[in-house]
Amino acid sequence: MPFANIYVIITAIRGTREFNDMDRFTELEVFTRIADEASLTRVADQLGLSVSGVSRCLNSLENRLGVRLVQRTTRQLSLTLEGRRFAGQARDILGKLNAAEESVSAVKAEPLGTLKVGASLAFSLIHLLPIIRQFKLDYPAVTIDLQIANRYGDIVESGLDVAIRTRRIEADSSHTIRKLAEVPRILTAAPSYIAAHGAPSNPDEIESHALLLYTLSDDWDHLTFHRNGITKRLPVTGELTCNDGMALKHAALDGMGILVQPAYVVQAELNAGRLVEVMPDWRLQPLTMNVAFPSRANMPARTRLFIDALVRHIRENDLERVWSGEPDFPARASA
Repeated sequence: MPFANIYVIITAIRGTREFNDMDRFTELEVFTRIADEASLTRVADQLGLSVSGVSRCLNSLENRLGVRLVQRTTRQLSLTLEGRRFAGQARDILGKLNAAEESVSAVKAEPLGTLKVGASLAFSLIHLLPIIRQFKLDYPAVTIDLQIANRYGDIVESGLDVAIRTRRIEADSSHTIRKLAEVPRILTAAPSYIAAHGAPSNPDEIESHALLLYTLSDDWDHLTFHRNGITKRLPVTGELTCNDGMALKHAALDGMGILVQPAYVVQAELNAGRLVEVMPDWRLQPLTMNVAFPSRANMPARTRLFIDALVRHIRENDLERVWSGEPDFPARASA
């Protein structure tokens, strides 16, 4: 039956008066049981109600509809013509209601539907796409909608189920976060740049070098270095500034300057020797990588399993240790 017809039937059931004694869908359930069992006593036993309660429910339904649905005698019950017609419609309504409830419950229990994931371009290309590939193999009924954005928007307003962020807290305290890893920020440069310009040995030499700066990071036009309890905070200007870390990495690989980025962005290039770390004894403030989501309450299976896959990827690949550079960190430029 089309939903438009169901709406007409429900409207007819409700009528114009308020009804506070019993839920109307309960009335339909009671009535369809009476139609099937032809016995108020059996229906009362099945539903855990009193016989008088079942009778009141039937009377209320008939009074509101203004039509007799059941013929009652002291020995038997039988449906009227209107009752038989209405019983079929009521069963259809209840069947669709049950199907709707079961479909929603299945989403919570089984990994189904569309999962909307937000992340930066760099993290998506380097880590998220392999995670998504395996997740799709494990749960083919889930569709992934990947939303790539380097600027962090509101999770709910963006319609995201999960978002991977490199910041410690969310602006909206109602959102839930789960920590993935601590990620150091490091300075790297191509061997060709170092061969042509040398490598700075301390923060005071930074101003004489070309810097490649990511403009969406916090306090991007200052660098704060730490070493052995000493802190130096310096204003910096970029030879090239950009709102995308992958573009800046390519500029660094071309020898355009010293790149300031999280370790996960440049790890493969460091391992291959295409980039080397400069000033390794001076550390920048690390970033906290989290996965953020609206709430833990009534979380669909697809969301819970994807978050678990993210955490498992970080842990099984020991990425926090790899990014920290201990041990076996790739080659570093000499001072």
